[in-house]
Amino acid sequence: MASDRRVIVLTGATRGLGRALVPAFVKAGHVVAGCGRSADHVAELRQEFGSPHRFAAVDVTDAPAVESWAKEVMVQLGPPDLLINNAAVMNPVAPLWTIPASDFDRVIDVNVKGVVNSIRAFVPAMVARKRGVIVNLSSGWGRSTSPEVAPYCASKYAVEGLTLAMAQELPKGMAAIPLNPGVIDTDMLRSAWGAEAGGYQNPEQWAKRAAPFLLNLGPKDNGKSLSVS
Repeated sequence: MASDRRVIVLTGATRGLGRALVPAFVKAGHVVAGCGRSADHVAELRQEFGSPHRFAAVDVTDAPAVESWAKEVMVQLGPPDLLINNAAVMNPVAPLWTIPASDFDRVIDVNVKGVVNSIRAFVPAMVARKRGVIVNLSSGWGRSTSPEVAPYCASKYAVEGLTLAMAQELPKGMAAIPLNPGVIDTDMLRSAWGAEAGGYQNPEQWAKRAAPFLLNLGPKDNGKSLSVS
């Protein structure tokens, strides 16, 4: 592998922002290991992007499955230079007191526990070599609030807090960054805003700016709450 090629691990690679980032990173000459829940979408990624890229059907809420996937990735590619925890879900929009426990639990399990499962699986190897950047996708709703998205806000505020705390624990030369991607027309946003989401950039347009932004992150950014601009 050329010395300027980075190993990028990306959760939620099969849809939305994650899916848009894959070709952007590949085109830039980097190696991507991605996961998503849909075996069909994973198969499409494998067909479009062959070796050395690696894609697997993994549910980030399943800690043993994430651990197994991480071991496989690191045997093949080594520890990631850039770990992007992007997988997330949105609650059905409604007042908090009407949201079923199962819906609330799903948001927390994916958006918070899923991030930590990935960190637990990949970051020890990154810490051991004292190199690498961890980006946990936050949201404008991790720094402000709106009605009827309380579970999602709670999950992204948690991402902000756990990332900023982890940033203080990392060795010099590494970085942990909570990143607000901005407002993008994704299926997730449409579930909250409906057709109004169509007034914003699509994931492919976003990725053209976001991929270089992500690749430029480094130790100088450790512990900063950043936004793609």
